[in-house]
Amino acid sequence: MEASIQLAGLIEDSIVDGPGIRTAIFAQGCPHHCKGCHNPESWEFGVGTDVPVAELYAAVKSNPLVRGVTFSGGEPFSQAEAFAELAAALKADGYEVASYTGYTFEELVNDGTPAQKKLLSLLDILVDGRFILEQRNLDLRFRGSENQRILNVPESLAAQKAVWCTAERWIGGSGT
Repeated sequence: MEASIQLAGLIEDSIVDGPGIRTAIFAQGCPHHCKGCHNPESWEFGVGTDVPVAELYAAVKSNPLVRGVTFSGGEPFSQAEAFAELAAALKADGYEVASYTGYTFEELVNDGTPAQKKLLSLLDILVDGRFILEQRNLDLRFRGSENQRILNVPESLAAQKAVWCTAERWIGGSGT
């Protein structure tokens, strides 16, 4: 693990970035600049802290309570190669790996770079779509606006279309 990720931040015991106690890794840099974004300080590229993938992996492994990791941002898919390296290591150790992205599943599949497609292939869950302030809904679980989807990535890739996650721990009984 030689790559590094430019971070905006790291939360070792998050309970808001997915179900259970998770490590949330926030990428620095985002091309989307969504109006009303809850993390606008993460937009600028080149101003975060470079952290080696091996160090991030060790941080996750050091917490015996964590079984899931969430990539957020910023935009993790703007650093897809390094995030894919981290995701592969985490998946090999049995962690659930989720990511937020301003891209849609369809944009990543149809127009994504090879590194973005690799990262996508390593995920269990994808919360996709740009945040749209006019569609903000504070009652949604693990997403901010109505257009965003919580997708089961392996099933979506197998079906070659977006497939909503049906896991109760992610959807909380809402069915959407």
